Amino acid sequence: MHEINEECGVFGIWAPVRGDVARLTYYGLFALQHRGQEAAGICVNDEGIFNYYKDLGLVHEVFDNARLDSLGRGNMAIGHVRYSTSGGSNRINAQPVVVRHIKGNMALAHNGNLVNSYELRRELENEGCIFQSTTDTEAISYIVTRERLHSDSMEDAVCSAMNKIKGSYSLVVMSPSKLIAARDPRGMRPLCIGKNENGSIVFASESCALDAVGAKFVRDVLPGEIVVVDMNGMRSIKTHCGKCDPALCVFEYIYFARNDSFIDGASVHEARMRAGEFLWKEHPVEADVVIGVPDSGLDAALGFSRASGIPFELGLVKNKYIGRTFISPGQAERENLVRIKLNTIESAIKGRRVVLIDDSIVRGTTSERIVKVVKEAGAKEVHMRISAPPFLNPCYYGTDIDSKENLIAVHHTIDEIADIIGADTLGYLSVDAAKQIAKRAAVDFEYPLHYCSACFDGKYPTEVPLEGSKDRFEQKIPAEWKEAHTKK
Repeated sequence: MHEINEECGVFGIWAPVRGDVARLTYYGLFALQHRGQEAAGICVNDEGIFNYYKDLGLVHEVFDNARLDSLGRGNMAIGHVRYSTSGGSNRINAQPVVVRHIKGNMALAHNGNLVNSYELRRELENEGCIFQSTTDTEAISYIVTRERLHSDSMEDAVCSAMNKIKGSYSLVVMSPSKLIAARDPRGMRPLCIGKNENGSIVFASESCALDAVGAKFVRDVLPGEIVVVDMNGMRSIKTHCGKCDPALCVFEYIYFARNDSFIDGASVHEARMRAGEFLWKEHPVEADVVIGVPDSGLDAALGFSRASGIPFELGLVKNKYIGRTFISPGQAERENLVRIKLNTIESAIKGRRVVLIDDSIVRGTTSERIVKVVKEAGAKEVHMRISAPPFLNPCYYGTDIDSKENLIAVHHTIDEIADIIGADTLGYLSVDAAKQIAKRAAVDFEYPLHYCSACFDGKYPTEVPLEGSKDRFEQKIPAEWKEAHTKK
């Protein structure tokens, strides 16, 4: 339904005694399913023996009881759900990445995108490394493995690797005896820590996954922090902390994260409610009802309603059984796809002036169809309000916007976009407001909170990669290789 996706979700668990960590990881991944719907994988550590399985599909499609049983029991496991923003959608790109090297086994799962992955990969290939996948994650695993061969411990290897990898990354790394979590120095992707009553330590991209396995939230992994868990307990390495300002992706609050999660001290639900309040202040309108586009538009619609006094109603119903396996109709019938995924409650719409709240407009095609459906349900007017600023720039940190080519706001004014999608008026959240929606709710966070809004304002917190396209490892031929072979 939505036109924008985020790369993935990671999960890891360390238990003081051997048990069914595979199923706990399954439950955690199920809670993180919204972060990646192309592939899923789990790796279990049973006294240094790694059993793993990964494949394309939703979590419940990849893993049934028999498959989970085949992973066996252990005291550690990591898992991953994937949406491809780097590398194609195929089984070999699924995670976790499992490596067997001279000092033992390692499994690694990654959320984010590196900005120097192209250069790292070419460097590693020149050293003789052979890549099986086309993801950033395999490059990270090679770097960590290489550092491990010259380090006294896995945490030292991860620490050294962080000197070489640049961009966004939240990692869970498993060795035969340790579970390690690491977050890039800017904290661009979320990662948190939880604890079960039996003493198990859990790492997850979002706190909602902690709830799914009965773990209590302890705290967020700090930007740049490495957290190590083994039989000696949990300890922190802060060598990379405080080297630069944090820059958490603000779109985590607007759309990516589940609304029952807390990220870096802020409630996602409250942040979205606040976005709706700002929308009312910045783009007031006379209307009879406020309706949110499910799911991530609902919280902002409620905030808009409370701030404006305009009643909030459920005017759109989402078919919750439509997933990635749904077979789309032919090209001639694509206009009807929105009707299959969304239906209107006519009594909430007919004869009314409607404020329609959604989280974003990327290409405009989905918004156009939603507005059309609402008007066909009898709306007198449709005033579209978007709880994010216009997308004007590509994202290099794990959001599926790798070029300006298909961004409607790059090529049209706001009034023109309103005409294209059929709305009577259109208003976007300002960049300044977007940066404030979570900041006011965040508490007890160790570092000053700053947010990355580069896809809206072009202010990138890192260097821009030389090659940033999604298929950079599948379609590109090094220029010097092409030139040499062309001459021959």
